[in-house]
Amino acid sequence: GERGGAPGVVFDRVDAAGTGNITAPQLQSALAVGNLDFPLSVVQQMIRMYDFDRNGTMSFQEFLALNKFLQKVQGVFSTLERGRGFLSLEDVYEALIKLGFSLDSPAFYTVCESFDKSKKGMVRLDEFISICIFVQSARNLYSSFDTTKQGKVTLDFNQFVYCTANCRI
Repeated sequence: GERGGAPGVVFDRVDAAGTGNITAPQLQSALAVGNLDFPLSVVQQMIRMYDFDRNGTMSFQEFLALNKFLQKVQGVFSTLERGRGFLSLEDVYEALIKLGFSLDSPAFYTVCESFDKSKKGMVRLDEFISICIFVQSARNLYSSFDTTKQGKVTLDFNQFVYCTANCRI
């Protein structure tokens, strides 16, 4: 491949047909190679987050943007997991703050509960990434409605449904 570095190698391997774009199932299998097992719904959300041209697939540039986000999230996870392989809920809260997300208790616990499959308060890397993808997607969507940057939005019911459907994982 003409693309440099590890992300380029991964992208070119997944884009075996050389189309210049990868689909959600292709991205899902690429991530699985790195021991990141995500449901297809989470992978589709990753694509929606970085699909700048809105074509439903991921170009190399979009893949680089996602990769940068994943590296940052994995870095924060690594600094807080202390060799245990998981984060406690307190760690998750601290990690989100390090990533620039400050949630109040009801929002924080509701998000954690929806991604903590084992319900033991031990959040693995893939679950943590899923949480971050969700919160980042919610922030992006919220910002698109918060045009005055006042931190408050008014939604009618249709806009609310649109938002929840867009953030659904």
